[in-house]
Amino acid sequence: MTEYIGLDVSMKETAISIRRAGRRIWRGKCASDPAAIAELIRTRAPSAERLVFETGPLSVWFYHALRAEGLPAICVDARHAKAVLDMAANKTDANDADGLAHLAEVGFFREVRVKAFDSMLSRTLVAARTKLMRTTLDVANQIRGLMKTFGLIVPCSMGGKFEVHIRSLLADNAGLSRIILPLLEAWRSLRLQAARLGKQLLAEARRNQQCQLLMSIPGVGAITATAYITAVEDPANFKRSRSVGAWLGLTTRRYQSGEVDYDGHIFRRGDTHVRSLLYEAAVVILTRSRADSDLRKWGTKLREKIGFKRSAVAVARKLAVIMHAMLRSGEPFNRATATT
Repeated sequence: MTEYIGLDVSMKETAISIRRAGRRIWRGKCASDPAAIAELIRTRAPSAERLVFETGPLSVWFYHALRAEGLPAICVDARHAKAVLDMAANKTDANDADGLAHLAEVGFFREVRVKAFDSMLSRTLVAARTKLMRTTLDVANQIRGLMKTFGLIVPCSMGGKFEVHIRSLLADNAGLSRIILPLLEAWRSLRLQAARLGKQLLAEARRNQQCQLLMSIPGVGAITATAYITAVEDPANFKRSRSVGAWLGLTTRRYQSGEVDYDGHIFRRGDTHVRSLLYEAAVVILTRSRADSDLRKWGTKLREKIGFKRSAVAVARKLAVIMHAMLRSGEPFNRATATT
């Protein structure tokens, strides 16, 4: 007889529940180490059919490590699992593991596609650069705010000019200099490290043919192309290009009940960073890009009807669809047929 296993993963310990023939036969805890969990499962459940756990910070590592151990690991959507796990009277790790084991047995779950380590490495590079850029901006704004208190207004500037303006304003203020200059050094260090990661990202994009293909779209740069490719991975993961827009949460919600039927805001589910990058690319297409294309014309006409923000979201969704179609066909961006 086959066994079905549920794992409730945490940083230190993982709760494990094993079911067979509709009954729980064992449950307990183990260190959150895939090798230790695999050894325990081979002892307690040698005929394991499914091993289910939720999406989380450790899910990528657990999935690939357990698969390497030869176990039938399945990662499920935490939002869907929550609806079942909330049925338990008490919220405990053991009860959550029982609920996941029950889901594994009845097959009532939605499996999540777990990204490969190579894709996660590229995504980590993009995320690290983004974090450094945002932190650099936060430190710069902090410096501006602190100096404003003493009547020192920093002109609008970034980069080297920003540092020059700061040092010139602090030239006659030794007391404030002892406070601001360490922040300025931290800002310069952050900016330097962000630039280094940016060079790595650009070098990888130049070596990647798919990135070069997507970068033929006006407004799409190395960061957007890399983030999109690592999110989608294989174009065959989506049967239709239109599904990518919905997967990224760029389609509108619909509510229909009886005679009530209306569309609301977009879902905003999926990869938040990729969605924001596509929105930025759409804004560039509508406002700064000089390249004439049917996509820009379509977005401009839509802007006159529904406003700038909504039209930018629509162009972002269209971009997601076009980029998937380009990856699938291998053809560069065609300005004349971008909205077909």
